[in-house]
Amino acid sequence: MFSEVDDILGPDGLLAREVEGFAHRPQQTQMAEAVMQAIERQQSLIVEAGTGTGKTFAYLVPALLSGARVIISTGTRNLQDQLFLRDLPRVRDAMASSARVALLKGRANYLCLHRLELALQDARGHRRDILRALLKVRDWSHATERGDIAELSELSEDSPVWPMVTSTTDNCLGQDCPSWNDCHLVEARRRAQEADLVVINHHLLCADFALKDTGFGELLPGADVFIIDEAHQLPDVASNFFGSTLSTRQVVELAQDSRAEYHREAGDLPRLLDQIEHLEKAGKDLRLAFEGRPGRGAWQEIADDEAIQAALDTLARQLETLHGMLEAVEGRGKGLDSCLERCAAQQALLASLREPESPRQVVRWFEVFGHSLRLNSTPIDIADVFSGHWRQHGSSWIFTSATLAVGDSFAHFQQQLGLQDVPTGKWDSPFDYQRQALWYVPRNMPPPSDRGYVQAVMREAIPLVRASGGRAFLLFTSYRALNEAADLLEAADLGYPMLVQGEMPKAELLRRFVEHGNAVLLGTSSFWEGVDVRGEALSLVVIDKLPFASPGDPVLQARLDAIRAGGGNPFMEYQVPQAAIALKQGAGRLIRDVSDRGVLVMCDPRMLKKSYGHTFLAAMPDFARTRDPEVARAFFVSGSV
Repeated sequence: MFSEVDDILGPDGLLAREVEGFAHRPQQTQMAEAVMQAIERQQSLIVEAGTGTGKTFAYLVPALLSGARVIISTGTRNLQDQLFLRDLPRVRDAMASSARVALLKGRANYLCLHRLELALQDARGHRRDILRALLKVRDWSHATERGDIAELSELSEDSPVWPMVTSTTDNCLGQDCPSWNDCHLVEARRRAQEADLVVINHHLLCADFALKDTGFGELLPGADVFIIDEAHQLPDVASNFFGSTLSTRQVVELAQDSRAEYHREAGDLPRLLDQIEHLEKAGKDLRLAFEGRPGRGAWQEIADDEAIQAALDTLARQLETLHGMLEAVEGRGKGLDSCLERCAAQQALLASLREPESPRQVVRWFEVFGHSLRLNSTPIDIADVFSGHWRQHGSSWIFTSATLAVGDSFAHFQQQLGLQDVPTGKWDSPFDYQRQALWYVPRNMPPPSDRGYVQAVMREAIPLVRASGGRAFLLFTSYRALNEAADLLEAADLGYPMLVQGEMPKAELLRRFVEHGNAVLLGTSSFWEGVDVRGEALSLVVIDKLPFASPGDPVLQARLDAIRAGGGNPFMEYQVPQAAIALKQGAGRLIRDVSDRGVLVMCDPRMLKKSYGHTFLAAMPDFARTRDPEVARAFFVSGSV
């Protein structure tokens, strides 16, 4: 079978002949052979493939050759679309593969006909802009075949109308739904069940693991091979799904849906309508009780807050009262019965969140948004839970990413998911980093805790932005630093277009960055990975600090406390490896192709002064290095060190 891999990916192979722009890379062929071997032996494998290796083709070729039923999970919906709409068709067509393929997204991506009908029936209660959007959705609903809301590009992804016309696991009626036979999600699931290769994302993978989607049957047991791309994101996604969450949005939606179903199936119980309003108010009042609290906080921070505890008591009472009223009319209609089940589930979840937590098992915390609040319970360690699901499915699992190892060690990733016994492989990037890229670490930088640190960063960055003619990413570890840097850059008046995260959607920022060709983009964590800008539009990446996670994050603190209680060193065992992987992601934005050239600036002096700096140095690509600003500026003229 290895000869087949070489016949396809080799220098004179099928893809070299059939796919425009394809270039043979020995690392890609070697990775594909390792993946093929793991699939044939029904084994698992952890693979790091450096930028430019072509890992997507390296797993698609053996996946299609195997004849097995394959599920490929990506980190985000954008990567999911890129894989399904661009990469997979190119390989499949070149190989003349007859494999049936399907794209499956989470339920929130599909129009729910029943909820659209309810929203239209309740049209009198909507603002004009919402009503106009609803009418657009109604007109589109008559034309769409798949019901994927991405088709309706006239409405933005964050339009408030989408939650009104899509379902959640809470409000889906399942087979009791009057629109079941025409359900777009059911149809998408059916296509996935019939396919040989299905492209999903990590959220959907973990939702199935956590058995939150059982209303449509399990997707995973029928697969022979699971390929997890961007696998470095999986531990965080899995932690969320193996925990539990109750949001004020869920409470308000329960009230709104109960009201709509009341008008649809009852209409003769005004006391029930009054109680629905009481519950809706209780949900909104709970959010108001958290006003002034930080974005995230540990549960113990609110244990003695009388206003918050009173609001929680009120919510519990209103849920209990509504449950009793819905129970009294059980059987009047499927919609009201569904609301009864949701009310009971929210009661149980609220009660469990308020119970004393088990030491070193879960952490309870809250998260405050502009108009909503989430109460969470998250497991501190998911290794046993995840590895239990992984072993239960017993298929071949391929975990891959450009950033899984710290140096040559995969121990951190393996420990997070309980994969210590899984074989590993590492293929470095084929790029000539010594020739293509220069890594500049400034001298005489103050410590990151210094009040003038951002000013010092910009003193280094601005001359380099001038030398590079714009074409720069300035990446920050906090919004505070980003905003201060944006003010300093604007005051410098360099004459280049300035794009700042938060001013417009991420996709639009990237589109404009490439379109301008000489722009300067300032971003935080979401621009450290999953961003692919090739060519001359991006030639300078400036990173302000080593990307340690916020010490105030309650989940992180609980994990660090658990490591410390077990006699370990949480900083070296968890924080440093996590930050090293994040830094490698950020550095990976610079060189995306064999013809790219650029300078990476790492401003944080701790990398070279602290004892743990060697971990970060070992994680970085093999760039040429300098501490001389003149050498860094000259690189943009000469294109070499």
